[in-house]
Amino acid sequence: METLGYLMDGFGVALQPHNLMFALLGAFLGTLIGALPGLGPANGVAILIPLAFSLGLAPETALIMLTSVYAGAMYGGRISSILLNIPGDEPAMMTCLDGYPMAQKGKASEALAISAVASFIGSLIATIGLILLAPLLANFALTFGPAEYFALFMLAFATLGGITGKNPIKTVVAACIGLMIATVGIDNTGVQRYTFGVLELFEGVDFIIAIVGLFAISELLFFIEERAGGGKEKMKVNKLSLSWKDIRDILPTSFRGGVLGFVAGVLPGAGASLGSFISYTLEKRVLGKKGAFGTGDPRGVAAPEAGNNAASSGALVPMLTLGVPGSGTTAVLLALLISLNITPGPLMFTQNADIVWGVIAA
Repeated sequence: METLGYLMDGFGVALQPHNLMFALLGAFLGTLIGALPGLGPANGVAILIPLAFSLGLAPETALIMLTSVYAGAMYGGRISSILLNIPGDEPAMMTCLDGYPMAQKGKASEALAISAVASFIGSLIATIGLILLAPLLANFALTFGPAEYFALFMLAFATLGGITGKNPIKTVVAACIGLMIATVGIDNTGVQRYTFGVLELFEGVDFIIAIVGLFAISELLFFIEERAGGGKEKMKVNKLSLSWKDIRDILPTSFRGGVLGFVAGVLPGAGASLGSFISYTLEKRVLGKKGAFGTGDPRGVAAPEAGNNAASSGALVPMLTLGVPGSGTTAVLLALLISLNITPGPLMFTQNADIVWGVIAA
């Protein structure tokens, strides 16, 4: 009942006209950014953080807008996956396997609609999980000491091995560079580390500058280099003819994908990519020969879509309750909170309850 009361207070924040307006704006901009191949939600959130600061938004409004950008970009990435066979971001790769063949068969509208329905179901399941699990985990995290936090961060670093690409050395080097950048500044004992007498480095490297400079701009340059040349054959979007039977057929798949995606999202460092891959792989095993995966099976679109959208909401759980990002995008949101002088973690549910529950309700 206490959780329900907090949630009602959260709706009081989320339903304020200006918060609703910025939520709609964030979802719209996120969908546009997500539809551009190669950008993705992390870049979209990082690029729009300066907008939140320039408008002088309140912390809860800024976080509502940027989480809406996150949600919009998670769906927007599917547009280019289905119509162009170019993943809008990494979690959308699995959607290409059946979404693009559906579009080639003249069912582009159906693929986009199924993607939207599965995304909604996955997000709804994850939001319910967030409401139920986050307060419990926050209360449990209040008992954490140095040993528990050390084990938690070791788990977060260990998950890097599970999300590495073809070249694991790059992942290790990138993690080491990130740790080195984090040591710049004055430590807890007042000792200067790697400041080299430069006054601007005494407070460390600003998170926003590091993320936008090292991540967003580099991704934009890669996008320009890879995509500016050739074009793609124009895909015709047919008139939507989705029936109730089509929706009913993907419901079990969407529910399975939503639960799996949420579990994957809660794991620190896993993110939406893992939720997408696991959901698609399990669905392929569950259906076996009954499915026609890889040739335009609607369930091959629904499974990864439910999985990655559930994982994106699930990734907010460790960020809000433990101060540990569950994905790359929540790492950007974590930097925003720190920039607003808000400390993510279990105390946030008592010290900044209006922000936490306002975001969940929004």
